[in-house]
Amino acid sequence: MRIAQVAPLYERVPPKYYGGTERIVSCLTEELVRQGHDVTLFASGDSITTAKLVSVCDEGLRLNPKYTDHILYHMLSAEHAAQRADEFDFIHFHLTYLHYAIARRLTTAHVTTSHGRMDLPEYVPLYREYADIPLISISDNQREPLPWLNWQGTVYHGISEDLFQGRTEPGKYLAFLGRFSPEKRADRAIEIAKRSGIPLKIAAKIDKTDLEYFESTIKPLLDDPLIEYIGEIGEKEKQEFLSNAYAQVFPIDWPEPFGLVMIEAMACGTPTVAFRCGSVPEIIDDGVTGFIVESIEEAVNSLKRIPEISRKKCRQVFEKRFSASRMVRDYLSIYGRIQSESPARAA
Repeated sequence: MRIAQVAPLYERVPPKYYGGTERIVSCLTEELVRQGHDVTLFASGDSITTAKLVSVCDEGLRLNPKYTDHILYHMLSAEHAAQRADEFDFIHFHLTYLHYAIARRLTTAHVTTSHGRMDLPEYVPLYREYADIPLISISDNQREPLPWLNWQGTVYHGISEDLFQGRTEPGKYLAFLGRFSPEKRADRAIEIAKRSGIPLKIAAKIDKTDLEYFESTIKPLLDDPLIEYIGEIGEKEKQEFLSNAYAQVFPIDWPEPFGLVMIEAMACGTPTVAFRCGSVPEIIDDGVTGFIVESIEEAVNSLKRIPEISRKKCRQVFEKRFSASRMVRDYLSIYGRIQSESPARAA
């Protein structure tokens, strides 16, 4: 099958540092190529891929200050994909809603994976206007605010099985991986570490929009001998960071649509203690790959039970539920169904 993958341009594919969507697009693209499909990837020019690469910018937008209007480049990339639509059997967009007006005119079968939150009230008018656009959710919970959209299915994220290696022996620190933003609740992670007496290592990025929050709320909490902030890390550092941890803490306070760090830890054999929000109950098997909690006190108590979790079992669950090959199998099934129902293809 001739497939176009249209990726966000904020980070390269795969990302150098933080960038969950770009990581997933990379795993999806490379596995499709490995399975023999003819794939064209629309992404930043510094992307690394075995697919054909089409770019409208030299590198990921976030790390280069010369790119000041990010929407411009995303619209341009979507337009280039649309102009070449006849070259593809299927187009898969990952641009949130920036391409919707362009996608409406396509006769080539297409779908959009929504990678972000869907619960903001201001989204409703836009999504009502474009309720015909075929969508794929990354968790069932993600759909709840807008159940009337043209959902084609749910496909859980998957990553390449050789990206991380499992470790059977637990480490001696807690790991927090992600962003310093109010909804990710690094402050909760710090409180959990202090109450449990277990050291906490934090690997997180600071977006410009979250800088004031970091300075006012998080930075004062880092001055504690139990807390170590190591900065933003890339894929190479994640293996050591996650596999050597006693457990990962995921103390979110928002309807997380997926939470890639949960399956990254799982791939390393590391259990996760996560707050019951968003997709968490769909990803974590309580008592098998971690514990689902509803308070800091529950989280602290769950850490005492981490030895009950088999790190080998964590890895096995990852391989069964969250591998790139499983993700591609699910996507191809939906591609085929949409393609067979496409009026243009039927004609």
